[in-house]
Amino acid sequence: MKRYLIVFMLSFLMSACSNIKYLPKGEQLYVGAEVNITDKETTKSERKSLTSELEGVLRPRPNSKILGLRPKLFFYNIAGTPKKQKGLRNWLKNKVGEPPVLMSQVDLDYNASIIQNRLENKGYFLAETTADSTERNRKVKAQYSVQTKKQYKIRKVVFPQDSSVITKAIKETEANTFLKATEAYDLDKIKAERERIDVRLKEKGFYYFGPDYLIVKVDSTVGNQQVDLFLEVKKETPANAKQVYTINDIFIYPDYSLRKERRLNRDSAVVYKDFKIIDDGEPLFKPQVFDRTLFFHKGDVYNRTDHNLSLNRLVNLGVFRFVKNQFKETDSIQNVLDAYYYLTPREKKSIRFELLGKTNSANYTGTEVNINWSNRNTFKGAEQLTITGFGGVETQVSGQNKGFNVYRFGADASLIWPRFITPFNIKGTSAFVPKTRATLGYEFQNRVKLYSLNTFKGSFGYLWKEEIRKEHQLNLIDVTYVNSFNVSDLYRRQIDSIPSLARVIEKQLIFGPTYSFTFTNTTETNKTHTFYYKGSIDLSATITGLIKNGNVKRGDTATILNVPYSEFAKTEHDFRYYLRLNDRNRIASRIIIGAGLPYGNSSSLPFIKQFFSGGTNSIRAFRARSLGPGTFRYNVDEDSFLPDQSGDFKLELNAEYRAKLFSIVEGAAFIDAGNIWMANEDPNRPGAVLSKDFMKELAVGTGVGLRFDLSFLILRGDLAFPIRKPYLPDGERWVLNQIDFGNREWRRENLVFNLAIGYPF
Repeated sequence: MKRYLIVFMLSFLMSACSNIKYLPKGEQLYVGAEVNITDKETTKSERKSLTSELEGVLRPRPNSKILGLRPKLFFYNIAGTPKKQKGLRNWLKNKVGEPPVLMSQVDLDYNASIIQNRLENKGYFLAETTADSTERNRKVKAQYSVQTKKQYKIRKVVFPQDSSVITKAIKETEANTFLKATEAYDLDKIKAERERIDVRLKEKGFYYFGPDYLIVKVDSTVGNQQVDLFLEVKKETPANAKQVYTINDIFIYPDYSLRKERRLNRDSAVVYKDFKIIDDGEPLFKPQVFDRTLFFHKGDVYNRTDHNLSLNRLVNLGVFRFVKNQFKETDSIQNVLDAYYYLTPREKKSIRFELLGKTNSANYTGTEVNINWSNRNTFKGAEQLTITGFGGVETQVSGQNKGFNVYRFGADASLIWPRFITPFNIKGTSAFVPKTRATLGYEFQNRVKLYSLNTFKGSFGYLWKEEIRKEHQLNLIDVTYVNSFNVSDLYRRQIDSIPSLARVIEKQLIFGPTYSFTFTNTTETNKTHTFYYKGSIDLSATITGLIKNGNVKRGDTATILNVPYSEFAKTEHDFRYYLRLNDRNRIASRIIIGAGLPYGNSSSLPFIKQFFSGGTNSIRAFRARSLGPGTFRYNVDEDSFLPDQSGDFKLELNAEYRAKLFSIVEGAAFIDAGNIWMANEDPNRPGAVLSKDFMKELAVGTGVGLRFDLSFLILRGDLAFPIRKPYLPDGERWVLNQIDFGNREWRRENLVFNLAIGYPF
């Protein structure tokens, strides 16, 4: 086997190196460029940064390389000339491969002028650039030699001094200027300074002003490689760009159509506070919707922040298909703008049907059907009512324990108001509409041969965003009631040998507030470092516990409607870090810390609130919910079923290297570690309690995977195996020496294949 693998690799390397033979006659392969800064006017770190920047502007780019090879060029060449527009050869050539970058496509003089221009923009006014190339075996590398000489620094920055309204406004922004004395001259900073001033002026009512109306004059004759910068308003700047504008009338068209022309009479407008709402039929929305959403009011000085916030909030209401805004000067009054909002509503009601396929690492495969009905304007206040019915089945298609199928069906209802519903008025100031949400749900679950569960849920709370990266969710009340029935004799016999299984079918009543906070900047795709954090806290029956004073340790269990209620505090923190190495390679890492403290009326967290480990989005080398707690291991025999192992504490660490291979295919290599533990001793699960040696009880798994980016979803397949098993005796838990891919029995016991949708984190 190893011999064949070595032969294959050598063949691939030799083939990849023979790309030259496919070149057209007389052509050479362009393999890249190198910029050499030859003088010592710059420091080592400055040269390194400048070299990287200059090499980045050179065009064209050479064929991409992996480990010194050009696999894309290799596949392009071996595909030849496909005879059809479809098929494997066409896919290899046009999707996987890329054509050779020829030296004849490279203009050395043009690239040298680009480098020269970039150097002058960075303050190297006396720089000199020359271009050359070297050839070896029909491969050519371009070489650019640069003498930067001394970089010019800023001596002083002079803002305009006259007494006009626009000049005074510009002068007031001087304290925050990007242009600092003693710093290097940089054209990019000058452009950024013009943009900065324009942003500040837009906040002060200069609606018609733009950054192009500003000019920065450079005086490089002051000596000693220094420059003076003079910021001025161009003489040709139009008069209206120099004036402050205020808001006059605000017109709203809530039923505007892009497809058909309709003459809407302003005289028939409904006037509500500062708004004139114009509709040609029965009003679609209550006027209070716009009062809560729009930031402008009559008499306000125009500013860009309120402009953008109003548009964002209209979009985030979720009831408009298109939102268009215009400002027009009023003929009768000077320096005044009328605001117009043209809103095209979405269909008020909709129904959606979903058919899903699902699988997990516990060998369950199944399907689910969802039917969603929505009303986006239930009470004419942009309230969104959603009712969902669902049903599904999961079948254990392989493994020791077939036949324990799971059937479930139920319904959920959710009503969202686009505002805070509170005894006192709270006006949001972000671009996102605050929301109040009420939910109600029921689910029936039947685990064949085992038991059935009825689950009732309800909640009332708030959702709001401070800004695009920060989101809060507070449920003032979150109630869950679980009741079991039809418990089989088989399951009861299992309880006799494993008493902890009884907790799964216990009646559970959970109620109390919950809160979560999410921060993420992962939408900023071009950043090198991005983060995701979600923290949550869950409190159950805190006030009720103080009143009823139940104490399970004394055998004094308090109830509500004859059901013991759960009393606990739980918190969970999920932190993720993404390192972008380049356009094709990333490293993703995650740490999850969770802790639950049962007290008063509870000796442990209720089963549905406990932590689980293992599975497609957790520690992938262990099957779903099969790991832990602690060093405990449930021994599955031929006549038993796999229980859900759960705990009161959780620690999980994951790291994954992701590389785009070609086209829609991405590869991954990963390592996962973690476990769960109990807060209190359980005689039926020895080794389950959290102790000071918990780090010695971490499970570790590793593996590789493929991801297929289908645009509308990412299909993921991961193959994992354990390298540390916490349930083995101390000193024998690392099992690296036991890995044997050629052994069928080892593969059966250790290899776990995970098929899932989306990234694991």
